[in-house]
Amino acid sequence: MLSAPNRLTRSDDFTHVVRRGRRAGGPLLVAHLLDRGDEATTQVGFVVAKNVGNAVTRNVVKRRLRHLMRERIGLLPSGSTLVVRAQPKAAVCTFTELAQALDRTLGRVMDQ
Repeated sequence: MLSAPNRLTRSDDFTHVVRRGRRAGGPLLVAHLLDRGDEATTQVGFVVAKNVGNAVTRNVVKRRLRHLMRERIGLLPSGSTLVVRAQPKAAVCTFTELAQALDRTLGRVMDQ
């Protein structure tokens, strides 16, 4: 699980990152990255909407994404904020496919 300082929790912060950040996406995930630059703590938030599935399915997808991001948070620029939005196809993919999609999406959003 992500540590408390690394979690993005406020709805205003999610909105700000989605509107102002760089965006890269694929069939499973969309990532929005905003480099704040003024803060040293990197934060990550997840959006898994109802179109992904029922509550159980959404929670499984969120848990998988949190676990994957815990291992990859060091790859993000210091002081940046990332919002990862799951697409409906994320509900039926395997853990390995989700990991590959996350790596691809992170690579694309950081290269912009």
